[in-house]
Amino acid sequence: MTRRANARNASVQVWQAYLNNRASRLRDNRFLVHGMRPIAQALECRWPLETLVYRLGGPEPSAWAREVLDSSGVPSVGLVPEVMSELAEPSQQVPELVAVAIARRMELEDFAPGTPDHPPNVVVIDRPASPARLGGLIRSAAAFGAGGVIVTGSGADHYDPRSVQASAGALFAVPVLRASGPAQVLAFRDRQRRRGIATRIVGSDDHGGIALDELAFDGGTVLVLGDESETLGSAWQQACDELVCIPSDGTLGAPSAAAVALYEISRQRRALR
Repeated sequence: MTRRANARNASVQVWQAYLNNRASRLRDNRFLVHGMRPIAQALECRWPLETLVYRLGGPEPSAWAREVLDSSGVPSVGLVPEVMSELAEPSQQVPELVAVAIARRMELEDFAPGTPDHPPNVVVIDRPASPARLGGLIRSAAAFGAGGVIVTGSGADHYDPRSVQASAGALFAVPVLRASGPAQVLAFRDRQRRRGIATRIVGSDDHGGIALDELAFDGGTVLVLGDESETLGSAWQQACDELVCIPSDGTLGAPSAAAVALYEISRQRRALR
C-alpha cells in the first residue's frame, strides 16, 4: 500500500519526534532507520518495519530504493522533499528512504544465549554517553560474533537514529538489552552457570588486572567496558571475576576496546580448534 503526502501531517510530526526525543520513541515503541545498509540489514534480519517513507520528486529513486519499495511488502508513504527533509538526520541531505521500525525490548531475565558446547561472549557497556559510540560498539560486537550487548545505567538509547546509523545495521543482528547495573549482570552470569555454561565477568580497566592476551578465555565471557573512562567504578570492579588491561600508548574508546578484546577472545578460540 502506497500513500502520498504533499504537506506536513500528524504522522510526519510523530516520526520527526523520533529523531531526537527518546521519550517519544519509548512511548510509541518506534524508531527511525536511515541509510541503505541499516535498512537492508533490518529487512534481512526480518526486523518488524511499520512504514517505509520515501522522497517524492527530485532525482529518480535508486535501484536499491525502488527494489525495497516494490518487494519488501512494507506499507509506504511518499513525501515531497521539503517535508521529507524534516526526517533527515542533522547536517544530512534529504534522504530518499527512511524506515519506521518497531522496537524490540527483551528483558535480561529472559536472555539465555549459547550452550555448554558453544559458550557465548556478551559485551556490557556501562552508561554510554554517546549514541554514536554505542552504535559503534554494537557493530564491533556483531562483527566478532558476540551473543548480545547489555547497556547498563542511564546511558544512550540504542534506538537513537545516531546509534542505529553508527551500528551499520548490526543493531538488527545482535540482541541489545538494558540493565540497571552490576547486580543484574551478576544474576545473568549465575543463570548461565546454572545452565552449565562456565561464565566469567571480565572487566576492562586500564589501571588494573593482567594484560588481555595473558588471560585464557576458555569459557563464556561477559566483557564489561566503561564508556570513555580508563577505570571501572568500584561496584563493577567488585562484580568482575577478572580484570584485564589492553596494553596501549593511549586510552581506547569503548568501540575500539570491545573490538580488540573480542578479537583476542576469538583468536584464542580459533587456536583451540
